[in-house]
Amino acid sequence: MTIFDEMVEALHPRNKNEKENAQQEVMQQITLYGLYRGGFFDHAAFYGGTCLRIFHNLQRYSEDMDFTQTAKDPNIHLENYFPQIIEAFKLTGREVTIKKKDKKTFGKVESAFLKDNTDVYDIAFQTEKTIKVKIELDTDPPLGFGTGQKPLLKPFSTMIRCVTLPDLYAGKMHALLYRNWKTRVKGRDWYDFQWYVANRVPLNFEHLQKRIREFNDEDLTKERFREMLHKKLSTTDIESVKQDVARFVFNPHELDIWSNAYFLQLADMMVFKE
Repeated sequence: MTIFDEMVEALHPRNKNEKENAQQEVMQQITLYGLYRGGFFDHAAFYGGTCLRIFHNLQRYSEDMDFTQTAKDPNIHLENYFPQIIEAFKLTGREVTIKKKDKKTFGKVESAFLKDNTDVYDIAFQTEKTIKVKIELDTDPPLGFGTGQKPLLKPFSTMIRCVTLPDLYAGKMHALLYRNWKTRVKGRDWYDFQWYVANRVPLNFEHLQKRIREFNDEDLTKERFREMLHKKLSTTDIESVKQDVARFVFNPHELDIWSNAYFLQLADMMVFKE
């Protein structure tokens, strides 16, 4: 049995859907190891829902990997680290290909969160094209966020530079407020919002303002933020929210309590970084 297979089994998938989720998560961990070996985290940090899953025990699987430069440098690109990623997979017993994503295939909403100079690639098994992980690097990020080192023990011991929780929270609230899919909603944003509130993570509102200013060309006051959040939480079809996230959560009964009124109360429980 390969290291890859051992890592998948250690996640105890109970069915086909969970096995695919587990394979994606193992691919994410191996990718982090390859990037670490290449020195990527001297220049960049890990953020987003997958960071929350791997390093903060979020109880749901996450699909994509998001990275940000820690200082704007035109010479830092994901392609520079492909050999180390491919070698990391070989060490665990798998062969992968890495292909650049065509931004023409992105939906309007997804494109709104990707600037022209964002690097986006798919990592896929050579024999199983249905299992893949999308990796993104923001090469012109809104700065002003903090980072810290987090240990990753599998496939081999490493230290991964991650964006701090208050700033991860800012990125999540940006996505929750400004993602606007007309026919569906990303319930994973809502699940993560619940996690931040439950864990009393303080939101770095200043960093949220910077993100919105750079991505959406708006200046958002805290009062306007609360108005927008309450409108989003009160008017979104909560059944669509549940449906989107259900296949990713470990315990679907967690969603039984979900309602618009429940999330409005969570909004009132938010804390802000001083």
